[in-house]
Amino acid sequence: MDIESLARGANRTLPSEARRLRVVLSWRDDGDADVDGSALLLSEARRVRSDADFVFYNQPTSPDGSVNHTGRSRSETSVEERLSIDLDEVAADVAVIAVAASREAGTFGDLTDLRLRVLDAANTVLAVCDVEDASTETALVFTEIYRRGEDWKIRCVGQGWDTGLSGLAQDFGVTVEEDPDAALTVVPDDETPLDGTSVEETPVEDLVEVVDAEDESSAEDPSVETAGDTPASGAASTTVVTTVTVSASTDDPTTTAVHADVADVADPTVTPSVPGASARSGVRTRKVAPPQAKPPALRLAGADTWQAARLFSVYGVGSAGEQEKRATSALLATMMAVRGFARGVVSHFGAPGGAVEAYLEVPFELAEARVYPDGVLRVARAGKTWTGLVEVKTGDGQLRRDQVENYLDVARAQGFDAVITISNDIPPAAGEHPVDVDKRKLRKVSLHHLSWAEVLHEAQMALTHRGVADPLQAWILHELIRYLQHPRSGASGFDDMGAAWVTVREAVSAGTLRVGDRKVPAVAEAWIRLVRQLRLQLTAELGVTVTHVLPRKVAADPVARVAATTTRLVTSGELEATVRIPGAAGPVSVVADLRTSQIRSSVRVPAPQEGTAHRRVNWLLKQLKDAPDDVLVDVSFSGRSGSTCERLGDVRNAPGTLIPERDVAVAAFTLSRTNPMGTKRSGVKNAFIPSVTDGLETFYSSVVQPLRAWVPPAPKFSDEPEDQVDEQAPDDAPDTLPA
Repeated sequence: MDIESLARGANRTLPSEARRLRVVLSWRDDGDADVDGSALLLSEARRVRSDADFVFYNQPTSPDGSVNHTGRSRSETSVEERLSIDLDEVAADVAVIAVAASREAGTFGDLTDLRLRVLDAANTVLAVCDVEDASTETALVFTEIYRRGEDWKIRCVGQGWDTGLSGLAQDFGVTVEEDPDAALTVVPDDETPLDGTSVEETPVEDLVEVVDAEDESSAEDPSVETAGDTPASGAASTTVVTTVTVSASTDDPTTTAVHADVADVADPTVTPSVPGASARSGVRTRKVAPPQAKPPALRLAGADTWQAARLFSVYGVGSAGEQEKRATSALLATMMAVRGFARGVVSHFGAPGGAVEAYLEVPFELAEARVYPDGVLRVARAGKTWTGLVEVKTGDGQLRRDQVENYLDVARAQGFDAVITISNDIPPAAGEHPVDVDKRKLRKVSLHHLSWAEVLHEAQMALTHRGVADPLQAWILHELIRYLQHPRSGASGFDDMGAAWVTVREAVSAGTLRVGDRKVPAVAEAWIRLVRQLRLQLTAELGVTVTHVLPRKVAADPVARVAATTTRLVTSGELEATVRIPGAAGPVSVVADLRTSQIRSSVRVPAPQEGTAHRRVNWLLKQLKDAPDDVLVDVSFSGRSGSTCERLGDVRNAPGTLIPERDVAVAAFTLSRTNPMGTKRSGVKNAFIPSVTDGLETFYSSVVQPLRAWVPPAPKFSDEPEDQVDEQAPDDAPDTLPA
C-alpha cells in the first residue's frame, strides 16, 4: 500500500512493533550514477560518541551491531542503497540515527526520483521521504530516526553539504583521515562465530532503466578479502580458508556440516592497536579499489586432452536427489571458503556483514513430522546471529508451495530470519518469488529466491571484476564456476521458451495470432525472463551493470510489462528489448522478428556536431574498420525527413553513397545486423534462446564495443587584440605575468 511522503521537517511515530527496520535509498539509474548510503549514531548533543558510530561502506557495522550498511541492490525501477536498523539493539545513549548519502562524482541535483523509504521486517512501508529540490549537494541527511520517550519517531530532513562524505562526517564529530594513503582506522568489533572461535573482521565494502538485486553485488559495491602477513597483536584480520571438508554430524548421522579450517592474515585496511596506546588517526572515507586476482594457470599438461582435476566432481551423478545435494554442498562449502563471494550472496537477503557458516540437511521438528531443509546459513556479527533456511532444486526440479511454507513455519517457530530458495527458475522481475505462498507466513520471516544463473553471475563478478586477493580462494571460486557451468551440475540458466512457443511462432508466421490467444502471455513472460538473463550474462562478462530500458508505465508493473510485450508480439510479430551498457556509444536493441525468422541487433549513435557530412561519415568508418561488411548503416539528417541506408562494405568503397546531396547535416547513424533466428524452444542447435544471445553478443563485440561517442572539443580562448586586454585589466595589474 502506498504511503504519503513526509514533507521536509515533518515527522511520524513508528509503530511500537516495528523494531527491525530496513532503510532503502533509491534513485533512477542513468547509467553511471553512484550513491553511497551511510548512517551516524548520535548522542543527545547530536555528535557521534566515537568514530565507530559512523556506518558506511568502509565501516559497515556499528559497534553494537544495531546498524548495518548492507550494500547496493537493484529493483525494477531504481538502484538502491540499503541499511538495516535493529532498534532493540541501539545503545541507550544513542538519541538519533541520522541516515545520509553521498556522491564521489556528480551532485544530488543530477539525480531524479530520489527517495528514501523505511520498511519493517514484513516489507511494509512505514515512511517515505522524497528529495525533489537537490542542487549542488554531494552529501545529504535524508532522515533522522530518534527517540521520544518510549517511542521512536522518524523525521524527513533533506539537509545538504557540498563537501561530500568527509564534510558531512566531520560536522557530526567524526575524525576523518586527512592522508588519503593512510590506513583506515576502525574499532574492530569482537565477532564470535558459532563454533566459539574468535575472528576479528573489518571487511572493505562495498525511460526507466530496469536493474536487479543480483547486480547489487556488482562492481559498485564489492565485498573483498585482503591477504597479507601474519597479524600483529590486536590487528583485525580477514579469514583465508585452507581446508574445506564435508563430514557427518556426530550428534545426528542424518546431518552433515560444512567445515573450514581457517588461518588469519593481516588486514592492511586496519591499523594495529597497541595495548595502552591509541593508534586512531581518523576514518578514511575514500573508497578502496578491490584487488584483482585470477586462479592459477595450468601450463604443464602433456597434451590438450589432459583434463584438469576438479574440486567439485561432475562424474557419477545419478539421481536428481544426488545432483541436488552435490550442488548444494559445492555452493555452501564455497561460501564458507570465499568470504567476499558469500557476502555478495547473503547481501541479497539483508544478512549482516559477518563470516558465513553453512550446514547441510539440519533436521527440525514441525508438528508431528521432521523436516530437512537442504541447508542452513548463519552469520554472527556483534553478538547477533542471522539465520536463513535454504531449499535447493536443480535440473527440472520445481519448488513446491507446501515445502516452502513448511520451512517458513519452521523459521518462524525458531526465530530465524529468512527462507531462501535456489532453483533454475528465473522470475520475470527482481524480488518476485516463483511460488505464491500464504502472505500471513511472511509477517516475521522474509522469503527470497535466487536462480542458479544469478548464483553463477555473483561468482563471476566476485572472481573476475571485484577480485579475490588470496590465490587459494580464487581457485576455489574458479572451481565452483567451472562446476556450475557443466551440464551435469543441474544448474542451468533460462533455456526453454515453454510449451506455447512453437504454437505461437507458427501462428505469427501464418498471420493467425490474436490478442485473445491464451498462449501468447506465456511466450511474452518467457521473453522477459530471457532478457533478464541476457542482462545478467552481460553484466558478469563486462563488469558493468547492464540495465533494461523500459517506458515508465510498464517498468514498475510486471503485469503491464507482460501485456505490452503481448501486444507488440500480436501486432508486429516481434519481441523487442533495449539494454544500456555503461560506456557504450548508445543503447543496444535486439528484436526477434518471428515473421521473418531473423534476430536484429542495432544501436543508434549521434553523429559529430561539426564538420561536413563526409567528415562525419568518415568519423564513423574509422571506428568500424574491423566490423563485418554486412552491417547496415542508416543515416538520418537534421531538418529533413527520410534517411539513407547502405551495407558497411559498400560504404567503405564509396562513402558518398550515404550523402544524398550537398549541404545536408548528418544527425545520427543507426547500425544494425541480422542473424538467423533459431526456431526450437530449447537446446543449443537451431534453438531460439542461443540465437538471441549469440546475435546480441556478437553485435556488441564487433560493432558497438569499438565505438566511442563523439565528444565536442574543449572551448578555446578568443584571440583578442592586446590593447583590448590592457583596457580591461585593473589599474594596479602588473605589465607582465609573474614568472
